[in-house]
Amino acid sequence: MKHFRVAVLANLKKNAPHWDGIPEDIWSDLDSEKTVNAILDAIRAGGNECEFIEGDIQITEKLPKFKPDICFNFCEGHFGDAREAQIPAILEMMRIPYTASKILALAVALDKPMTKQILSWHELPTPPFQTFERVDEPLDDDLQFPLFCKPSREGTGMGVSAKSVVRDEKELREQISQILEHYKQPVLVERFIEGREITVGFVGNLIGPVARRLPHNLNAPRIQAGLHFLPPLEVDLKPYLASDAVYSNRLKVDLADQLTYISPADLDDDTIDELNWLAAAVFRVIGCLDVSRVDFRLDANDNWKPYILEINPLPGLAPGISDIVIEAAADGIEHAELVNMILNTALKRYGMI
Repeated sequence: MKHFRVAVLANLKKNAPHWDGIPEDIWSDLDSEKTVNAILDAIRAGGNECEFIEGDIQITEKLPKFKPDICFNFCEGHFGDAREAQIPAILEMMRIPYTASKILALAVALDKPMTKQILSWHELPTPPFQTFERVDEPLDDDLQFPLFCKPSREGTGMGVSAKSVVRDEKELREQISQILEHYKQPVLVERFIEGREITVGFVGNLIGPVARRLPHNLNAPRIQAGLHFLPPLEVDLKPYLASDAVYSNRLKVDLADQLTYISPADLDDDTIDELNWLAAAVFRVIGCLDVSRVDFRLDANDNWKPYILEINPLPGLAPGISDIVIEAAADGIEHAELVNMILNTALKRYGMI
């Protein structure tokens, strides 16, 4: 079996910049040394040589010295509307292969309103929404309370708390004001889907075409070959309903190791098939590659109809606590195997194996 030199690219929390007035959760997306070391160990266990390189501007000097065959990229970046796409753009310029999605998909997926515009155009089910750039913009007539507010371009539940669910005009304006002030970006406001939150992770690439829109013939074959779907995951939020009510940043970061993760989630086969099909469709229309995780809410007031919230083309890989890692474990796939599945999927896509 051929062996490769792999540069592991990430942004460590300990290396992130700080300044006065920084939001407490601003670097929640960034990774720990424990996660990076686990990925390095996994790639070495797969028989490859690897080295960690911080995903910053100095990468243009460090990569040529290491001379990688491929980069295992999960850089979140620090600044800019499309920060997750910055390192891939450099890699494209340097003509170095890398894992996971390319520049455009990463930029689009980070911008939640843009993602939802694409989903809506393709007639994929996502909650009605509006983007606010000013506190005093009028609310669209087709949006009714309760609503859900969050920053447009953040992950890991950043800017999400119990106050994100707003039930009247006063709460809406307060939340928009707070997000605009703290995160300096537009606010996504969407209909709050009361029900269960489910996430679906998968590794692979689609073989052949897949419908860009939901077929009008509901009995038409669903093409999702090439993707390995992991068991869906649900977080038991019942113990926290009084304080959080939603899968907040506090739960995802501060209490991640104390939560009860249910994977496989208690869903019937038809629902799982529907979620997998929708996840494949999102993966296709956003243009993602190799690995992703799609988040849904099931509407308790409408027969548990699934609504797509967003896609994460760079899902967290923290051992034991990241959603896709837990889903893989439920499928009998340990952390090291998951990492190498992602790496080998990219190598195969580039024709390197």
